[in-house]
Amino acid sequence: MKKITVLALLFTLCFIHGQTPPLMRLDDKIRIKEAINISNQVGDKIWKGINEVPFVVLLVTDSIEFLINHPYPSNDFKISEHDTILNTKIYYRTRQFQKSFLATFPAVNGINCVVVGTPENTKKTSTDWTLTLLHEHFHQFQFTYPDYYKSVNNLDLSGGDETGMWQLNYDFPYENESIINQYKKYIESLFKAVSSIDKQTFKKEVKKYFKERSKFKTLLKPTDYSYFSFQIWQEGIARYTEYKFLQIIDSYQPSEEMKALKDFISLAKHKDFFLQRERNSLLNLKLNTDKRICFYAIGFYEGLLLDKINPKWQNKYLTEKFYIENYFNE
Repeated sequence: MKKITVLALLFTLCFIHGQTPPLMRLDDKIRIKEAINISNQVGDKIWKGINEVPFVVLLVTDSIEFLINHPYPSNDFKISEHDTILNTKIYYRTRQFQKSFLATFPAVNGINCVVVGTPENTKKTSTDWTLTLLHEHFHQFQFTYPDYYKSVNNLDLSGGDETGMWQLNYDFPYENESIINQYKKYIESLFKAVSSIDKQTFKKEVKKYFKERSKFKTLLKPTDYSYFSFQIWQEGIARYTEYKFLQIIDSYQPSEEMKALKDFISLAKHKDFFLQRERNSLLNLKLNTDKRICFYAIGFYEGLLLDKINPKWQNKYLTEKFYIENYFNE
């Protein structure tokens, strides 16, 4: 009896020692590779230097997190494989973050990681999910700039919160009736200005937009306006960057593996979907209910307006941070 028990124990230990580590799904590798390829091909045409920033991804699945392109993973990660599709080592650990995450922050050993759930858990198609990776890679580009964190701290908006959650939970006057009413006039004038870019009425609509935006600013306390401006600069321009990728890759041919994914949508079709979504967001989201999410579409539209009025505005983006109205002048 004792001999059988010992043999059973040895068999168990051998089985555990010989277990195959968890592997990332092929479909997820294909999507991540596509995002990296797009960035490598055209990223520097949109934002000079973006491809110098490591495209580190922490993929959050139902039970496992997979780490890609990280230079020095923390000790809780183990090697999964050296993958030939992504041409990098992939590491894994038990899931720690929410499986619906779409965020970028220093998640592993102080390195800014794109922390992202699977397309199923984030409710995105393969195409939309891939473009979202590019949105988050732009955040890596923002955060890696040498004085980014110092500049954010100088805004003095955290209220003592050192976790960074103030960026989501800042007490902005979303429900102030006067601010809501002026906000509506502001976004309507912004939409009309962008819609008239190729029309004779453009100058008139832009003038009205500047007027309504200025009125909106006067209703806010300086700290509230700084928070609003910060969100436009950070999240709104990231949304604008997604669209710039779609614009510049009109002739881009996705890989055969990407096109073979069952939920793949062509880039041209996704571009139409993207524009309609942002239009709906700008005009239909409510400041008092949707709150900071409203600022994404504003930044997207103001980015388009900047492209028309001052095509060189991006030269100021990282050095004169947070107040994008200053970019309208060369």
